[in-house]
Amino acid sequence: MLTFENKRFIEENQDRDVEKIAFKSFPAGVDSSFVLNQIKGRQILKNKIPSWYRNQEVICPPPLSLEQASSEATARYKAKLIKADSLVDLTGGFGIDCAFLAPNFQQVTYVEQQAELCRIATHNFQALGLSAIQIVNADSVSFLQKMPSVDVIYMDPARRDKQGRKVSLLEDCSPHILEISGLLLQKSNRLLIKLSPMFDVEAALVALPNTAEVHIVAIDNDCKEVLLLLQKETPLAVKMYCVNLQPNKNDQFFVFDRKEEYSAHSTIAKKPLRYLYEPNVAVLKSSAFKLISEKYHVDKLQVNSHLYTSENLVYDFPGRSFEVETVFSLNKQEMKSNLQGIEKANIAVRNFPATVAELRKKTKLKEGGDVYLFATTLSEQKKVMIRCKKV
Repeated sequence: MLTFENKRFIEENQDRDVEKIAFKSFPAGVDSSFVLNQIKGRQILKNKIPSWYRNQEVICPPPLSLEQASSEATARYKAKLIKADSLVDLTGGFGIDCAFLAPNFQQVTYVEQQAELCRIATHNFQALGLSAIQIVNADSVSFLQKMPSVDVIYMDPARRDKQGRKVSLLEDCSPHILEISGLLLQKSNRLLIKLSPMFDVEAALVALPNTAEVHIVAIDNDCKEVLLLLQKETPLAVKMYCVNLQPNKNDQFFVFDRKEEYSAHSTIAKKPLRYLYEPNVAVLKSSAFKLISEKYHVDKLQVNSHLYTSENLVYDFPGRSFEVETVFSLNKQEMKSNLQGIEKANIAVRNFPATVAELRKKTKLKEGGDVYLFATTLSEQKKVMIRCKKV
């Protein structure tokens, strides 16, 4: 696949516009469809999996497989979760997770039903110095039924239906996790499942009661995946890990037991105080709304608003922090007075009967700038806008 001619063409053109390259003639010996797919793929690799991008021997898979693959940041996070003797990745795909998990195990098996992806994985693992990984071209369920027991099974089930549409229910995944969950736990001591952020965590915990840990992983406040770590025995409690990886800042972690949220008490503020806090997306996904208030000694603005406030700054709050400048209603005169001279603002809506687009139209503010506006509801059902600056 990666002939001398193809490799040279890819290296010379990997930063150019693929659409423009496609309309030009190709040198003799260059496979046009292959190199165009590789150039497009490498442009995605550059940000998504930078260490693989730096290796010129790595080959990219078809676009859908690359789109569904984990990023390097989330793959490295998974590698911190499990370490044992033997691992089977039943849904190999592009092989990102398998490759980053592999150094933690003595025996690693990559299973993939698509022969093309197996060929690509074989090539890439050798290029990356991971040639000890066993490659198996097989249906995951058929392999599972015949395989010996291992320490860990990893699964990243396909989350699209036959029409290519994204699905958000466990029973719609392929393989059908719920149908084979008993066999998966019979054949492994621990089972790590990757799901998309669309999945309902509470529903997943009801369907998979052997879940001991849930890891909600975001990058720069963009939720990327939900990880379920299952064990043979039903756990007494489920540990929740809310993780916001920030490449240019300190990562944010909020860890708690689900039972803590049930027994926690939040206090409601009569009005916004000097500082305003917005939890990161991982915390919001975890539904730890009362516990955040209790743990960080911040008041909620309203039961359903999920914005918090305090008079003194909480430096380690797991989310964004703002200093409140003014609070006003959506009365035309009040808005004009409090937004005078402002042309741009970052607008967010929390428990408010209007969309960001509707508020932009009403305020005539462009997106961006240093001003932050939160449209929300206060404790007495009063609808307000809070103007802030970032701390």
